[in-house]
Parts: sequence; structure tokens; C-alpha cells
Amino acid sequence: MRTMKAVQVKNAGGPFELVERDIPEPPEGHVLIKVQACGICHSDSLTKEGMWPGLQFPRVPGHEIAGVIDKLGARVDDWRVGQRVGVGWHGGHCGHCEHCRRGDFVLCKSGQIPGISYDGGYADYMVAPQEALARMPDDLSDIDAAPLLCAGITTFNALRHSGARAGDVVGILGIGGLGHLGVQYASKMGYLTVAIARGQDKAPLAKELGAHHYIDSEAQNVAEALQALGGARVILATATSGKAMTAAIGGLGLNGKLIMVGVSEEPVEVPITQFIMGRQSVQGWPSGTSADSQDTLAFSALTGVRPMIEQYPLSRAAEAYDRMMSGKARFRVVLTPGK
Repeated sequence: MRTMKAVQVKNAGGPFELVERDIPEPPEGHVLIKVQACGICHSDSLTKEGMWPGLQFPRVPGHEIAGVIDKLGARVDDWRVGQRVGVGWHGGHCGHCEHCRRGDFVLCKSGQIPGISYDGGYADYMVAPQEALARMPDDLSDIDAAPLLCAGITTFNALRHSGARAGDVVGILGIGGLGHLGVQYASKMGYLTVAIARGQDKAPLAKELGAHHYIDSEAQNVAEALQALGGARVILATATSGKAMTAAIGGLGLNGKLIMVGVSEEPVEVPITQFIMGRQSVQGWPSGTSADSQDTLAFSALTGVRPMIEQYPLSRAAEAYDRMMSGKARFRVVLTPGK
């Protein structure tokens, strides 16, 4: 048997362990992927701390996977050995639950997630079902592609389904792992892009990423500043703060929509009269399918959207994870197995 290196969590709250394992065989309908890069996401803490219901240990985390197909299982169609692929949060679906029957695969009641439902990308190799695969553009590097398979698809997919049209005012609340990509996508989609964050020190970066305007939430009233621009058709809330979302919600224009992709335990307070008279709404957005990941990668390659990353070898996964969790990374952390 061929062997590989993998970083696993042996039990809930336990440390990361670099171990040697046999390279798995892909079962029917699955492929073996040689991992070239794997992003570290805050959601990996669900595996690390054992917070996902039914999670089984030991488990290898990682759901932002860029790699190459190494081997095909039986009954795998339309994929070939040597093909570059990505695997994101959507790691497979049952195909027969009520959501799947209606084509809403990302909300499958038995949906799988790499690094949670099965071993993920903190390893030299991993196995994934063929329905989880996204094709990778030739001119997009593995380390750039990996974060786009979670942070990228979440912001890109939410914006393209938001109802906003080119020229509309779109606010991106928060410039972090999600927001720095959201600003780029909004700008490339033709929206009048307004970046919203704390402090003037982020203004130059916001403009560099493509923002047309910058609102400092510490020095300005966010809602008033958005209204001065005509009111936002969409506010994409990437910040993990319900209070920040509430403070921005008064900046929505007619038919405006607050789309929440940043997770917060704090509630969002909605001004009912404003929402009635402005036909406004609040919506959550849950990532997307492998086909959406494929679209995200293609659009990013076409328009030059790229994540800002810090790169670590697989052997330093624990250090890389701590860097991500500290909130100090600018802005995504990526592991490179084999190094």
C-alpha cells in the first residue's frame, strides 16, 4: 500500500496530529484526489472542537480543496485521471430527499461536508464523491483556487443571486476573509461598490480591491452614509456581528436586501415600518453546489479576482490553524500538502 501524510483530530478538542496513513481507495462513484492546496476556514473549528452533530473521530479537517484526480472509482463518468478539480463545503448529496428532489442540493437533508462527514483536505490525498467535484480553470493556481471554494463561492453566489443590477449600490460589510473577496466580486460585477469596515486604515485596501467608496463605521453613521449614496440595493454582511448588521440596515434603499453570510450569535434587529414601506428584506445565503463552485472559479479566473493568502506546509497545520483563528491572517490561510 502507498502511504500519505495527514493531519487529524483524534477527539473533540484534541490537538492536531500529523500521522501516516494508507492512501485510501475510491469506492464506486468516488475519486481519489491528490491534494495540491487546502484552505483553512473558521468552520474547521466545528471539526476541531467536535461541535458538529454526529461527527466521528479521528477526522481529517478541510473543505477548501484544490487538487488533481489520481484514481477513479467504478461508475465515475465525465472525469479523468490527471484532471484538476476543486471540492468545497458541498461535499455530496443524497439525490432523493425533498430538497434534492427539487434540485436544491446544497440544502440536502443528508448532505455531506468534507472534513466533517468524511476526511478532508489536510492530507496528501483525499476521496470525494463525483457530484462534489468542480472543474478548475487552467490559469488559476491551486493556492488561489482553494479559498475560493468556500469564502469565494459564498460571496460570489450570494451576490449573483441578490437581484442587484449593474450600477446598483452594493455595500460589503466587513473586509476580512469573506469581505475582501466580496468587494472584488461586487466591483467586477459592475455594482457601485461600498466597502464598510472599522477604521480609516482599511480604506486604501478597500480601494485597491475595487471599492468605489469606503465607510468607516467607527467615524461615520453607516446607514446615513449609504443613504447619501442613494440607498443600498444590497448589503452583503460578511462581518460576524449582529450589531454591525443592525447598524447598517437603515442604509437599505427601495427593495433593498440585507444578505447575511457572516455567522453571529447576536440577533439582527429589523425596523418593521422601514421594511414595510421600503419593501425590504433580510436573507441568509448558504454557499452553493459544486456547479456554483465551478462558476466561481471560472469567473475569478476571467476577471482576476484573487484571495489574499498566507501559505503554510502541511507539517505546520496547527500553527496555520491558530493563525486563522486569531483573526490576524490577511486574509485566508492555505496549506500545501507534500511540502
